[in-house]
Amino acid sequence: MSESLHSLASSPAAGLVAAGHDQFGEQRGLGISRIDFKVVPQQGDGLFVLENTFHAKGGPARHLHYAQDEWFYVLEGEFMIEVGAERMRLQAGDSLLAPRNVPHVWAHIGETRGRILISFTPAGQMEAFFREVTKANSMPPQDPALWRAHGMELVGPPLAMT
Repeated sequence: MSESLHSLASSPAAGLVAAGHDQFGEQRGLGISRIDFKVVPQQGDGLFVLENTFHAKGGPARHLHYAQDEWFYVLEGEFMIEVGAERMRLQAGDSLLAPRNVPHVWAHIGETRGRILISFTPAGQMEAFFREVTKANSMPPQDPALWRAHGMELVGPPLAMT
């Protein structure tokens, strides 16, 4: 890292997180992907943003958030996302909003690396959820109590990878 980038990275006012890095310098995995925290609010009512980098196909189980809107922005690769009854294929530059209380499911479906920014507003318990589920370095378990404890409801399986 260059000296000027390094000095900005350590400045709390600037909030810079370098490419390929996590805000806290930590490593978090979900088996098929890596998660980097990019924006973490001081309190749960702010914005939470993560970058999810995939090296294999797949994604989480169908779920809904009681209090968060979830926004997706594809940086690289191909993703399939269902929000309610609508299914959409997203590629680099595409974005999509999954409003709170609407079931959604998504997966990386491309043959190459996939990268997607995901934001949650308000943040709620999402940071705590990802800290917990990445301990096992596998996709979040389909344990309804775990999801409910973090303000979500499991409503179905992950998308089938055929």
